Amino acid sequence: MRRQTVVAALAAALLGAGCAGSEDRTPTSELDPGPQQPLQVANGPVAPSPATSPLTLALTGAPDPVQITFGHPPRAGLLFDLDTGRVLWRKDPTRVLPIASVTKMMTALVVVDRVPDGAKVRVTKEALHYQGSGVGVLPKNKWVGLSAMLHGLLLPSGNDAAIALAQRASGTVDHFVAQMNERATAMGLSCTRYSTPSGFTDRGNHSCAADLAVEARAVLDEPRIARVVKRRQAILPFPIKGGKLYLYNHNPLLQRRYPGTLGIKTGFTDAAGRCLVAAVRRDGHRLGVVLLHSPDPGGQAIKLFDRGFRASS
Repeated sequence: MRRQTVVAALAAALLGAGCAGSEDRTPTSELDPGPQQPLQVANGPVAPSPATSPLTLALTGAPDPVQITFGHPPRAGLLFDLDTGRVLWRKDPTRVLPIASVTKMMTALVVVDRVPDGAKVRVTKEALHYQGSGVGVLPKNKWVGLSAMLHGLLLPSGNDAAIALAQRASGTVDHFVAQMNERATAMGLSCTRYSTPSGFTDRGNHSCAADLAVEARAVLDEPRIARVVKRRQAILPFPIKGGKLYLYNHNPLLQRRYPGTLGIKTGFTDAAGRCLVAAVRRDGHRLGVVLLHSPDPGGQAIKLFDRGFRASS
């Protein structure tokens, strides 16, 4: 009897407050968010923070000033101004495709955010069980300087370096990949999703030319990465026999000594094909190229840069 009296009193109180009508079907979790949820939940979802992008591409407007037709074109591509975002040439720039080791651009961005300059990176057993391309001489359980590991990540595209750096930055590879995706969201990269820090696995790991153009600008804005990706080769002190590590960049523009090349990153898997993100400076003017699944990324990039600088002069 006492229980019925209490229930009746509660019902009357709710009716008096206008909260218990038959049309009110608001979930209890929204009425009482609890101590672990922000107060805003009671009034609807929390608005996401605005994205912070280092570059805004002009993907709409006038026709592209560079008109070029390749006999065997890439599946997607973009020629753009790295400073203004002006698009000079495009081929399906928002088409979502696998990107192979171009992934390592984001890997490097997250690492330098989380690991201080001059830090050491431990070579774990997981790093030595890598697949695909690697530095190949990493000494197990040794601590290697961050700069050397970034060179190993970005010049020979070391998947072993990617794993070791991910573990150093975030404890586990899975946690690191989650942070890669958080960074992509914060940059407003709507095509981009990562499943690995190396890009060796194509499943669930993809982007588009437009997003990679934004990443290219972010890489060049980070001095600790920019000074690595522009190197054609590097000889570094390293805890192995002989005491030195010899590394060579896969970038075809650097290999061909194309004037003004600033780097940035190559990639290849069977699914992704040959990929290239590159940047060139000429007379103080910077242009970028993204080519995904290209039969000749070096040759196509040079043609685009030559035409792009003529169109911009």
